[in-house]
Amino acid sequence: MKVVIQRVSSASVTVEGKIISKINKGLLILLGITDGDSQNDILWLVRKISNLRIFNDENGIMNCSLLDMEANAIVVSQFTLYASTKKGNRPSYIKAAKPDVAIPIYEAFVLELEKELGKKVGTGIFGADMKVSLLNDGPVTIVIDTQNKE
Repeated sequence: MKVVIQRVSSASVTVEGKIISKINKGLLILLGITDGDSQNDILWLVRKISNLRIFNDENGIMNCSLLDMEANAIVVSQFTLYASTKKGNRPSYIKAAKPDVAIPIYEAFVLELEKELGKKVGTGIFGADMKVSLLNDGPVTIVIDTQNKE
């Protein structure tokens, strides 16, 4: 799994002109899934994201987590995180999991994050043409890959 995490002042997801998810302060999480991703990847990544200290404390130091801030999150499926641009100019998405594999993992990730945070998490609609708006706070943008746990 790969994620791009963006600390936001606000974010929303719109499908067919209708806002389906909206948050104020929190995280917008773009989630890419590949074949071989497992429940262990989900658990590790959810805990990492929930406890990542990327929110400012009262002294302006990034020392607080999503859990500490009781902030919100939106998770959007993003197969293009597995784009391969090695050959030519047209990205290949062969490494991205097909919907029959990706959808259950995406749904399990969202459920696990909701359990960890103790609240509902906003989502996009898997496979839909989504318009994602955000006001990146900082900006703070972090990429995490479960195959490269640094």
